[in-house]
Amino acid sequence: MATQITLKSVAARAGVSYQTVSKVLNGRLEVSQDTHQRILDAVRDLGYRPNHIARNMRVKRSFMIGYSWARISPDQVNQILDQFLTSMVSEAEAAGYHLLPFQFREGHVEDYRELIDTGRVDGFVLSSVEYDDPRIEFLLERNFPFVAFGRSNPQLDFPYVDVNGADGVRQATEHLIESGHRRIAAVAWPLDSRVGNDRMEGYAQSMKAAGLDINPKWIERGEGTFEFGREATSRLLELSDAERPTALIAWNDTQAIGALHAARERGVEVGRDFSIIGFDDAPMSQYLFPPLTTIRQPIREAGRKCVEILVSQVEGKPIKERQIVLPPVLIKRASA
Repeated sequence: MATQITLKSVAARAGVSYQTVSKVLNGRLEVSQDTHQRILDAVRDLGYRPNHIARNMRVKRSFMIGYSWARISPDQVNQILDQFLTSMVSEAEAAGYHLLPFQFREGHVEDYRELIDTGRVDGFVLSSVEYDDPRIEFLLERNFPFVAFGRSNPQLDFPYVDVNGADGVRQATEHLIESGHRRIAAVAWPLDSRVGNDRMEGYAQSMKAAGLDINPKWIERGEGTFEFGREATSRLLELSDAERPTALIAWNDTQAIGALHAARERGVEVGRDFSIIGFDDAPMSQYLFPPLTTIRQPIREAGRKCVEILVSQVEGKPIKERQIVLPPVLIKRASA
């Protein structure tokens, strides 16, 4: 039977205490470059593999972060979610943690309760956060570590990272106004969408500041899909000459792509006869025809910040910023 290689074996080979080896391997102690190298050499030469189960039992942590997200249409790719997940995974692994994905069920907390009670996660990152989100109240009552990607009711005090959607749409609206547009439509989300309402605020305030009235027919509300963007834009382009908007802002790039198709189907040249702005700056946006003007979310930074705040909570470290709102940037291209 092969002899088990322990921390003490590594310590003896490196000429240091086993406590020093443990702290160095877990990133809790800085030593001289020579000592650090001796420890790494000993780990490699002896083939040491840490016993993560024993470590987890000892520190009473799982080193797992729970995360779930709302499903979208099976035939739709969510490139923003991919970027968010990638950044969270990288940040978590750098801190010694892994992501545990699980099913998203709107309005339910049972999955969260089970993962807490069975000790399978050390904390949660919440997404698809809405008004009166039961997960937030439940986790606050349980005093369990979590951070939300998005805000909720103003009276709820909890750690979050969010993107200033109102400011993003404000930038887009002001850009269109400065370009001479006066009839600007909004391809928006349903009234119960907190994120959608934040973005609507930026649109409404910018139009009001410019002294422009908003025709109710210019507001189209629906899901963030290609099909809705196409259908909504078709209706807008069918309005009378006196009411038809000359530009629109879509609440995401997927809707904006649908809008591009609707305009093309009616022989409307986007960028000259009609302007379209999206939101997200999904990777394919710059390769559309014409390339899409859009609002870029700092989505990778949001993912990193979520994990950074959560790990600090779990490990009892000071949190520099508990509530972060990141600024988006308008990316100007040929569609507007």
